[in-house]
Amino acid sequence: MVTQVRKTKSVERILTAAADLFYVHGLRGVGIEQVIEASGVAKSTLYVHFRTKEELVAAYLRRTDDSWRAQLQSAAAAAGDDARDQLVGLFDALTAAFERHGFFGCPFVSAAVEADPDSEARAITVEHTRRRQAWLTELSAAAGAENPAALARHIGLLIDGALTSGRLLQDRAVVEEAKSAARRLVAGQT
Repeated sequence: MVTQVRKTKSVERILTAAADLFYVHGLRGVGIEQVIEASGVAKSTLYVHFRTKEELVAAYLRRTDDSWRAQLQSAAAAAGDDARDQLVGLFDALTAAFERHGFFGCPFVSAAVEADPDSEARAITVEHTRRRQAWLTELSAAAGAENPAALARHIGLLIDGALTSGRLLQDRAVVEEAKSAARRLVAGQT
């Protein structure tokens, strides 16, 4: 039991340090030595859990996928029971992300840009987008959209655009503008 707790804490420290570093500096901008230093684990400990940087990147992206989708869903749920309000309210997750640590963009867009087309990291980013879009399509259908898939694609583009523009401009107003556009879009589609 003690070994499992130690193992879990080590993995958590490594992933937390990697997430912070990858988010700010990008996948290519961070070396394993930086992750080791930031996590405070021995090199051998990191390599016991992650044999390669690619494995570490994949674990980071999977963890980020779970966390980010949960944040979007939580913000949507906080907007109320009406799916139309939820489609707009999910943008509050972007505002909360900005308030926590500024805009460094979307980790999935960053990973897709940096990763090789045939890499696991790229595959994880594509799967993240598919899962997000499936959820947005379900929400759009519940909102009574005439074409739920189209509304979901438009909302997805607003999310990606707000995260990208937020990174470039470092201005949280882009999230409010995306949310306002989503409100008009939802009203016109439902």
